[in-house]
Amino acid sequence: MSIRYGQFCPISKAAEVLGERWTILIVRELLLGTSRYSDFQRALSRLSPTLLTKRLQQLVDIGLVVKSTPAGQARAEYHLTPAGRELQPVVLSLGQWGMKWARGQMGEDELDVQMLMYDLCRRIDVTALPSDRAVIGFTFAHLPKFAHWWIVLEPKRERELCVDNPGKPVDLQIRTGVRTLAEIWAGDTEIRTARKDGRLHATGDPRMIRTLSAWLRPGQLAHIRPAAKPLSV
Repeated sequence: MSIRYGQFCPISKAAEVLGERWTILIVRELLLGTSRYSDFQRALSRLSPTLLTKRLQQLVDIGLVVKSTPAGQARAEYHLTPAGRELQPVVLSLGQWGMKWARGQMGEDELDVQMLMYDLCRRIDVTALPSDRAVIGFTFAHLPKFAHWWIVLEPKRERELCVDNPGKPVDLQIRTGVRTLAEIWAGDTEIRTARKDGRLHATGDPRMIRTLSAWLRPGQLAHIRPAAKPLSV
């Protein structure tokens, strides 16, 4: 790591490990189960491949992450070591603090649709769906790039997030704006409210529409409300 504070204080040493740009977000993804390079790219779409490779290697070198290629697979995976897993309460507390004190208004440059869709995909509660097999389409109005997404859910298979049409019948189609869906993810807007005021439209399987709020879960920290006077960030 290139950051050096020149102090023996354990807080300064921890900051040297985690203080590099993007490092804490890579650790966040590892804690949430991201393990493949391509998935890191989607969850952290504004991180260049060169820097992502560098940061992952740095985490491997210091012993927070182990890189391995599972038998029968061509692609390597990254997983936290015991030292890395012990960061879970640290990162969770940081996120809770951020939701309460450092939220502010979402700027247009912060509405990262790739990160949003990646997290919503993994947050879907398949046990609340009327069927364990479904294709869900998303269309974002006025978005010049990545305006169409599909989530494919099949029993005993990994859920698949697609930006190219998977060629399967769509059971539910959701049309909305990135800001609206980001506000739902953050817990600032309820799905029923967005539907009522016309910011979110859902067509298709009536059972999936009725249970939409149950299975399309918001972000992990959406239950935390902002402070009365959050910081200016």
